[in-house]
Amino acid sequence: MRSSYQDIKADVLNRIRQNIWPPGANLPGEIELAEEFGCARATVNRAMRELVDEGILERKRKAGTRVKSFPTRKARFTIPLIREEIESTGAAYRYALVDREVIAVPGWLSAQVKIPRNGQVLHLRCMHFASNKPYQLEDRWINLTAIPKAEKQDFEVIGPNEWLVREVPFSEADLSFSATSATQEIADFLDQKEGDAVFTAERTTWLDEDNITHARLYFSQGYKMTTKL
Repeated sequence: MRSSYQDIKADVLNRIRQNIWPPGANLPGEIELAEEFGCARATVNRAMRELVDEGILERKRKAGTRVKSFPTRKARFTIPLIREEIESTGAAYRYALVDREVIAVPGWLSAQVKIPRNGQVLHLRCMHFASNKPYQLEDRWINLTAIPKAEKQDFEVIGPNEWLVREVPFSEADLSFSATSATQEIADFLDQKEGDAVFTAERTTWLDEDNITHARLYFSQGYKMTTKL
């Protein structure tokens, strides 16, 4: 029976944990491992690449693959569907579009995400509710030069978060998290007081060299973000 890349990955991890391949040890080459596991070299390569991505192994040109002396763990982050996030808590999800406009690229946005000033963006503000309680205010800009089909979407029923996750691939994302002080407007949306601390996330996504979207997400009090290592 031919080994899958998951089988190879699990076996390599097991050997590392048993100190058969201790930190700093060089692993056999892909051809040798493919012969041992009875599989194609490409299968071994996929297993090795995943372990490199997870911070367990390191690969250097002409030096081969070895166990990292100080393995690192990387947080895995996926862009969630806010609808699923809310429904997973047992609450009923409700969405409302606050406003929608096509505008010239603001100067601050052009500088931050390198969209040309002569382009246009779709600016949206949306509210997401959990059982009719404010959950998230979404303030989003979509680059219409990169995603022109977004201009035809009214976003009255389906929010930009859900539409983008399902319709537009991305290759890279920049994320930042902070506590900001609620302006009166943000406080009104989230049913809080002006000046209250608000968990705020800024997320920018890219497809190769093109910016897709930039969003500021403001969460109501009590929000808790979790991720996996």
